[in-house]
Parts: sequence; C-alpha cells; structure tokens
Amino acid sequence: MKIGNVELENNIILAPMAGVTDLPFRLLCREQGARLVCMEMISAKAIAYHNRNTEALMETIPAERPTSLQLFGADPDIISRMAAHIEERPFDILDLNMGCPVPKVAGNGEGSALMKKPKLVEEIVTKTVRAVRKPVTVKIRKGFTENEVNAVEIARIAEASGAAAVTVHGRTREQFYSGKADWDIIRRVKEAVKIPVIGNGDVDSPQKAKELLEQTGCDGVMVGRAARGNPWIFGRIAAYLKDGTLLPPPAKEEVLAMMLRHAQMQIEKKGEYLGIREMRKHISWYTAGFPNSARLRAAVNRTETYEEMKRLLEENFSR
Repeated sequence: MKIGNVELENNIILAPMAGVTDLPFRLLCREQGARLVCMEMISAKAIAYHNRNTEALMETIPAERPTSLQLFGADPDIISRMAAHIEERPFDILDLNMGCPVPKVAGNGEGSALMKKPKLVEEIVTKTVRAVRKPVTVKIRKGFTENEVNAVEIARIAEASGAAAVTVHGRTREQFYSGKADWDIIRRVKEAVKIPVIGNGDVDSPQKAKELLEQTGCDGVMVGRAARGNPWIFGRIAAYLKDGTLLPPPAKEEVLAMMLRHAQMQIEKKGEYLGIREMRKHISWYTAGFPNSARLRAAVNRTETYEEMKRLLEENFSR
C-alpha cells in the first residue's frame, strides 16, 4: 500500500487513539505487524502555544516508522502554519482529524464537527497540503448525524484539495462508538475517489478485516479499540490476509510477558509514578475476559510500583 510517497509493507494500520497510542504502545503494535502506526491526536493550537505535554505526544523514534502524526483544529491558518512548523520532525504522514466525536472537541467546532462545514474542510486541506511536502491524509466519519451523511462529499473535497488518502470510520458522530459500523459508506467512498481509502470500524478479528476489504474494496484496514490490550491482532490479521492462516490468540504466558514488557517501557518513558498509573488501564484491557479479571483489575489499581504490579500479575497468572 502506498500513501503519497510513503510505501507501507502491509495495509494494516493502528488507529490514533487519545490516551492509548503513545510511543510504547505504538512500538508493540509495530513489532506485532502494524505497518503504519498513528500517534495520539495533537491540537494545532497547543503546538502554537508551546504546550509542554504536546511536545511529549509528538515524540517518535526510528523503530516505529512509518508513523502518522494527527493534528486537529478548525482554523486553516493555524493548522497549516503548525504543520509547516513541525514538518522537519521524523514522522512520515500528516493526518487531519475530522472524526473525533468527544464533546470538548466537536463542541469547539473541531474533529467531527468539521463535517458540517465542507467549505472549511476544503480550506483546511488545501492550505495544509500547500504548506508541507509530506503526504496529508484525512480521517472522517460517515457523517455528523444519520440525517447528515456526507462522507462521500467530504472525501471528494479532500481528494480535490490534495489529500493523499482518506480514512472512513463507518459511524456518525451521533453514534460515537456504539451500534454497528456502516461498511457500505466505506464502499461508497471507495467508489467515489481515486486516492487510497482506509476502512475503520468493527474490525476486531482477522476474519472481520478480510470481510471489510472484500465488502468495500478499500485499500487498507485501520484497527482501533480492538488493539487495546491486544497488539497481537495485527500479526493475526497479516497472516490471515496473506494465506488464510488463523493464528491462535496468545497464550496466558504471552499475555503476562507482554504486560510486564509494556509496563517496563512505560516506566522507562514516563517514570515509575506515571508509568504504573498509565499501565492500569492497559492491564484492564489485556486481562478482559480472564477468570477473576475484575478482582485483579481492582488490585492492580492499588499498586504503586513495578515490583508490586509484577508480583500481583505473576501470582494471578500462575493460578
């Protein structure tokens, strides 16, 4: 798969997720088979104001590349100016978020709210494409509401404005992440544009990834929530798409080893105090569906050090 001048080794992509796709998690997903990893979305205004937390969000290393850095905002001048300002950083693709449903983003006229303003979309994409040499992509939703389904229109605008690819999440902003994703809208977008189309929504297994590609004709598969606590999904999808091999889910020993490694990476990057607290949510995802997982999560949420967390996990997984 190719996005602009960026060649990907496969078409399986880690979605950008706020509070999830930090550097340690991206590295693990890359190791397991994702061949494009996306950073957490970053406010263009926050870059302009030299926000310290934003600087940490933009950190990337060669081992995870190619990477996509995602900006959000609603001011074409600020977005394009900040895109040019950060272009020399070591990322490969610049993505524009037009799909985030959370109230503090959409309520500010950003994210998915942009889908209600096609002319503004055109201005944002056009100015950003002109400001940078790297490929610019756009992530959108089906529409804002069921009465405002306009993904095809927005995708055509993005293409005409110079976007190198478009990702379509098959839900409206109204749905957030509930209900079933509409894959038909992904198919309609694919039929309407010539740039690569990446499908997103409800891909939680190798079989679903193949179904999405076959039903919509889209060029790539983006995996979001199903990757939380499950970086193995990328390798399992890759194997299944290659020759139909359905790899088994990881054994409990693999899950334990991954959690401990993930925790070590978090601590190395953020220090023990923050790293352990960041790991609590990841462990709840890694252990979902395991026997007594609710009790384990409650205990993990009281741990303060790596040794405490390690001992607790090893004791539980040995039973």
